Amino acid sequence: MQNVPNETSRRLSSIHGLFFLAAVSLWLGVVAGGCHPAEEGSEQGERSVQVWAVGSINGLSLNGLSLNGLSLNGLSLNGLSLNGLSTSQFDLWFQTNPTLNDSVMRYVVLCAVSAGETRTYTSSSTGSTWSWTGVLGLAPGWAQGAPATLTEQRLVSACLAAHSNKFGVRIPLSVQGRGGAGSSIPTDPSELEEYPEREGCFFGNLFNDEGIYAGNNRKPLNHKESTPRACALSIKKSGPPDCPPLVRIDPDCAEICTQNAASGIYTSCTYNGITYPAITTRLRKQDIYTCGDGVCQVSEKCGTGNDYDNCASDCGRCP
Repeated sequence: MQNVPNETSRRLSSIHGLFFLAAVSLWLGVVAGGCHPAEEGSEQGERSVQVWAVGSINGLSLNGLSLNGLSLNGLSLNGLSLNGLSTSQFDLWFQTNPTLNDSVMRYVVLCAVSAGETRTYTSSSTGSTWSWTGVLGLAPGWAQGAPATLTEQRLVSACLAAHSNKFGVRIPLSVQGRGGAGSSIPTDPSELEEYPEREGCFFGNLFNDEGIYAGNNRKPLNHKESTPRACALSIKKSGPPDCPPLVRIDPDCAEICTQNAASGIYTSCTYNGITYPAITTRLRKQDIYTCGDGVCQVSEKCGTGNDYDNCASDCGRCP
């Protein structure tokens, strides 16, 4: 059994009593040192199941999808019902890269399916089983087995982009937006206080060739600041980081997106002549790092100066 690191769990549990978030890899059957049951199931000849569970009453979430996961080529749009995951088409797509596609499906189901519901897939060749839990419910029709609408495709794509992480570091974030049925992701009042830093807007479509995009939703970071969420929040003066296939757009979100006056979130963004539904995110203050705080963070580098990528005080001089 592999759990979210204890330090992260303690921080998340202290946010408020109404919020619980956990990422769990659970083995049933053969317990092995790896964390990818398809490989173990095929080697051991036994049935195994992996469960990744996330529970929440609002948009609080835990990001960690690799940028390699921002590709849905071959994933069927014909439904995320149990029947949809038992097709030969899904089986063929999943088995091309079980390790990566397991991670992708964690976030696809998290984004598309409502809280408390799970989706399960069993490999026809190995008998290994994976199960993923829904949270945000952004694509209700697709989640129940109908073909994904264009709006649902775009919302799930934006949600996956919002959960991607350049450095592979899992940090909590607040996810805000509207689902395919028009209802808003619930936001607890304390969420805005605990996550005061506006971060970015995300939009696009990973299911076709429209691309996937992110932009700043606050003033740019200064040269001492950095964050593991570098693909969304960056220093414009230094140029956006390299985060393919996620493209950092030069305009701020405010310049190309429509904001809901009551909630303050961006409901849509227009880019390349296409208007997309948008997902916006917020961060905790401690997840924006500053060169000079005495800690060498994952987004900082050694050097002789005081910039985040040349930070002698935190990371020392380079060898």
